[in-house]
Amino acid sequence: VNTGIDSVKNGDEDEEGFVKLLSADGCEFILSRRVALVSVTMKAMLEGQFREADDATISFPEMSGLILEKVVQYLHYKVKFSNSPTRVPEFKIDPEHALELLVAANYLDC
Repeated sequence: VNTGIDSVKNGDEDEEGFVKLLSADGCEFILSRRVALVSVTMKAMLEGQFREADDATISFPEMSGLILEKVVQYLHYKVKFSNSPTRVPEFKIDPEHALELLVAANYLDC
């Protein structure tokens, strides 16, 4: 999935700019750095002495585009409903993808 955003800002600011996520099957997801930092693992990659910190691109060679897409949806969901005074709606997960999502969530610590 190509979102049509041509460039990825490589900011040193904590929460500004964008991050590109690449799945094992070649799907690309561009999301705000603020949303990506919800994941403890991605935060460590983006703020540490890693290549990902330099080019704002993280590859997930073991994660399919379908699973990575659901992870991105969850990260947005978590940002949207954190500290929400209203009732938080259920985050829907298809049973056939539950195990893969559990493994991804565990790895990403989100």
